[in-house]
Order: sequence, then C-alpha cells, then structure tokens
Amino acid sequence: MKLQLTCFKSYDVRGQLDIEINEDNFYRIGRAFALVLEAKKVVIGRDCRKSSLKLAESLSRGLNEEGVDVFDIGLCGTEEVYWSTSKFEFDGGMMVTASHNPKNYNGIKFVKSESEPLDPLSEFERLKLLAENSSFENKNIFGKVVDFKDEAKKSYLKKMMRFVDKSPGRPLRLVVNCGNGAAGPTFNLIETELKKYWKDVVFEKMFFDPDGNFPNGVPNPLEEKNRLPTAKRVIETKADLGIAFDGDFDRCFFFDDNGNFISGEYIVGLLAEFYLKKEKSSAIVHDIRILYNIEHAVKSYGGRSVQSRTGHAFIKQNLRKYNAVYGGELSAHHYFRDFAFCDSGMIPWIIILGLLRKEKRQLSDILKVRKQKFASSGEINFTVSNSDQVINNVFSFYRQSALSIDNTDGLSFSFDNWRFNLRKSNTEPLVRLNVESKSGPYLLKKKVSEIINLMNNSIE
Repeated sequence: MKLQLTCFKSYDVRGQLDIEINEDNFYRIGRAFALVLEAKKVVIGRDCRKSSLKLAESLSRGLNEEGVDVFDIGLCGTEEVYWSTSKFEFDGGMMVTASHNPKNYNGIKFVKSESEPLDPLSEFERLKLLAENSSFENKNIFGKVVDFKDEAKKSYLKKMMRFVDKSPGRPLRLVVNCGNGAAGPTFNLIETELKKYWKDVVFEKMFFDPDGNFPNGVPNPLEEKNRLPTAKRVIETKADLGIAFDGDFDRCFFFDDNGNFISGEYIVGLLAEFYLKKEKSSAIVHDIRILYNIEHAVKSYGGRSVQSRTGHAFIKQNLRKYNAVYGGELSAHHYFRDFAFCDSGMIPWIIILGLLRKEKRQLSDILKVRKQKFASSGEINFTVSNSDQVINNVFSFYRQSALSIDNTDGLSFSFDNWRFNLRKSNTEPLVRLNVESKSGPYLLKKKVSEIINLMNNSIE
C-alpha cells in the first residue's frame, strides 16, 4: 500500500511518535535501505529514548527480511555508528535518534559505506519512495542479528585516544553535562582511558544517567534555559571549562571559566588553528552563517577557507572533495578527516582540554580579543508559519543597500562592516538568524534589533 511518509526530512528521518514515526514505518525503511544500498551488512545503534529500542528492532527486522546481517551496537552516540561503519567496512549504518528534539520525537540518521552520507537526490529520495511504496518481495534468505557492542566500543575508545595529547600539562577542572542523553556511559569509558595520561584533570559530572524521560530538560544546549545548570556548576566549582552534549552526543557545546556559553564560530576558529599549526595550507570547511572570525583564523595560519552549505551531507562532501583536515558548523557539529570525515562530539573537548592544559591563560582570555574584534549575535531562532514571506520581506528591505547577496544557504547579506545570514531550518519550522560585526557590539546590537523588528512586523 502506498503511503506518504512525512518523517523524511532533507537528509534524515525525524518526527513525532504515533504521528510520523512508528514501528511499521521503520520496518519499511529498513527494507528500503537494504535495497537502495544493496547491503549485506549494516550496523545499527540507538539513543536512550523510550521508543528507540523497539524502533531499532523494527529496522533490524526489515533489514533481516532483505537478507541483511545486522550488527547491533546498542545504546551509543551517532558518531559510534559512523566509526563502526567505516572501521569495520559495513555497507551502511543507521542510528535511531531524534538528537535534541523533545521526548515524543524519534528518527534515523543514515550513512552508507565508508560513512558517506546518502546522496539526497538519488539514494535518499529512492529510499523514501521505496519505503512509501512498500511492495517488497518475500525472500528465502534471512539475515541475522549480531551483538557487536563490545567490539565496536573497544575500537571507538582506541580511536578517541589518538586525539589525546599525552604530554604533561597543568591541572584542570571540567564540568560535564550529559543531559540524561546517551553520552554518560561512553564518557565514563573515555574518562577511564584518559586518566592514564591526565591524572590531574577533575571531572564534575551532571545528569549522566541515560533517561528517555529527560527529567532535567531535553538535552538541547542551544536553548538558553538548558544552559543555566552547566553555567551555574562551572561558577560554583570554579571550573576551567564546561561542556554539554545533545541527546546523541554528536554535538558538544562549550562554556568558558566564567560560565559563559561560547558561540560555535569561536570553537571552529580554535580547532581550525589547532589543525593548521600541524598542516599549513590545509583546507578548512565551514558553513556560511558566520564568517569573520573563522576566515580570519584560517587566513592567519595559512589555511584554505572552503565555504559550504549547512548540513552534514554538504560539509562531508566538501571535506572529501578538498581532503580538508577539519570542518565546523556554527551548530556545534565538528568534522574530522581522521575520523572517517565524520562529526564527533567527543573529539572537540578532548582537543580543547588538551590545549588548555598547555596554556597559562583561561579560555575566556583566549577568546576575549576574538569576540571584541568579531562580535556575533549567536543563532536567533523564530518559529514561523510563513517563513518564505518573512525572508522575502527582509530581502526586499536590504537588497538595495547590500554590497553582496549570496543565496548558497538561505540569504547572506554583506555590508561594509557587518553581515547577516537568514535561512530556514532543514528539520524544524524555524527561521534562523545570525548577525556579525567588525565594528564591535554596539553596531551588532543595533542591526540585530533592526532585523528582529522587521521580521516581527512580517510575522504579524
């Protein structure tokens, strides 16, 4: 029977339980995934949501009925699926997760062999059509489910340790907020290995027990209310750094020693510098929402700046195309050539904590000059039903005065000493605004207020 599956978004599956997401749909998607990739071996992982186990079992059943062997790595982070897919040469990987969405959501993140994203226009579209059509043949050969948890975790931990600077450094205190998502158990294993080299690092742990009810709020540090517990603990414990993860820990968010949330472009700049000190002239891939600080950092250390559309499919494509050593997004996705060209939420804090161990300055001091030179609004989100109209009104207002307008990813307007990007979310009914200035916080505040007033008038 032909269905219309509204859970398919731009490059993944996401939706509300019993409305867009159910076990039958996941069974269909499992069978379709096997057919699209002509797969024989697929790895599956899941986050800690109450629905994830049953949905993962439905995916496995669909794959098995197409003759595919499923390698189950259980509760894990999305990056563990990515790593296993590449390391063990699976034909594809599937992660059951809704990341930072509310607890009544779920979804799937996909990769094919070597952890490459599915092509949005061919493979992903065909996956959707096959799942909707549901005219599957009965097969005589059934695949099996293999418990692959121990082997996958062992390999992943070994890889994480390759990013650790094992030389001596100063003592540090780190606040870690796992948000009751999937990060806690994996972090504990990483900590055990780290303590072999960083005996003088103290970890202040928060909300480490995975709990799909999210009793301390949905693990989404992009929401300001969710940042307060981490910021407060940093101040209370006089920590040198704070980090917080989203639900499937493919993103890690940073707080400085004063408990201030750090906007993503400053972390991208730090990691770009870290890699360019090792590999001068290497390419650094980044999205175009915020440019000033990142492009300055890349140019200062002799790198090549490669702008990309937002979204893991586009960033990973450019990483491979340019053999870039690192890529970063404002949304706290960080991609590493030495991690199968994939994003990781664990690698960034391992690297930055290693950098701080060698530094006499605190992170707030390191970033102070950058923030003054390149002021940024951070991402401001608007829930709207008429997103096209809102964006068109902004376009009409600024098109005559802008020095340039770029529509690579939403609309980017550039002026003499400031710029902004306005785009629709790929996965949510949101319009996202980012503004930056080369003339300090006063101009930034003025322009943010100007654009917000214009958007609010459009919404009304």
